[in-house]
Amino acid sequence: MAAFLTAIALVVFVYLLIYYGVFKGQVCKSTAVLKGKTAIVTGGNTGIGKATALELARRGARVVLACRSKQRAEAAVYDIRRETGSSEVVFMELDLASLQSVRSFAETFLKTEPRLDLLINNAGMMGPGRTADGFGMAFGVNHLGHFLLTSLLLERLKEGGPSRVVNVAALLHRLGDIDFGTLSTHKDLVPHQSAWQNFRAYCHSKLCNLLFTRELANRLEGTSVSCYSLHPGVVDTELARGVVPLLLPVARLFFLDAEAGAQTTLHCALQEGIEPLSGRYFSCCSVQEVGAKARDDAVARKLWEVSERLTGLA
Repeated sequence: MAAFLTAIALVVFVYLLIYYGVFKGQVCKSTAVLKGKTAIVTGGNTGIGKATALELARRGARVVLACRSKQRAEAAVYDIRRETGSSEVVFMELDLASLQSVRSFAETFLKTEPRLDLLINNAGMMGPGRTADGFGMAFGVNHLGHFLLTSLLLERLKEGGPSRVVNVAALLHRLGDIDFGTLSTHKDLVPHQSAWQNFRAYCHSKLCNLLFTRELANRLEGTSVSCYSLHPGVVDTELARGVVPLLLPVARLFFLDAEAGAQTTLHCALQEGIEPLSGRYFSCCSVQEVGAKARDDAVARKLWEVSERLTGLA
């Protein structure tokens, strides 16, 4: 019995060591006050996005929740206002699976909001289907919709600088690749749809996030706008629950909650002095090195040019 209890105690100790030392991650240490600043958070009605929006509102920012579902977004607005006491939290409709919706959102925002200090491209999805414009969902939502949104709002970001663009990516970008031939023939980064191909498409789209951030930083050099991509950690969100439903009883023990998962996003959005790291990739509130595929300037430039054509900007 003593040996059994010792083994149990050892397992618990190792679990706590892993959880708090690795999976729990770091905390954003910035003390920035955001009174008079305006932030957009895509997918801000749930999960990491909602936790991010809550903290920005708590610091005094005017926060725009850019979401597809009016009902869920308005419920999130109510929650955030109640918890922070701020009335400066609003909903604007945005469906990243429709380029027309992205254009409509940008037009409305530019007409009604005089400044933009933080653009947090947080929304993401994994799954089957096609966007309104015929693109694979992961590529269309995770990359193309955010690419167009950022491009349309870039001048407003420059006007009010210093400002930042934060792209929520994922560690799974390491499994990603970009086949421009497949993209040309299938309007997607995978040749067909299945559970495995949907997973691959998600990985590819996260690599797109890093390459987009890298090229954006190159193009913003000399301006007052900086940009960052990040891995939020292994977070217990709707996306995670959809990916590993059979593993949840065990995996949830190691998942971060949404508040912990938002810390690296907040670090990239708020931390003072990281402007020289524009274009870099962060995890656990610190800059991380990436593989060769995520550092390929030629591919990043080509992805930008292809994305301009696909979104009608070129």
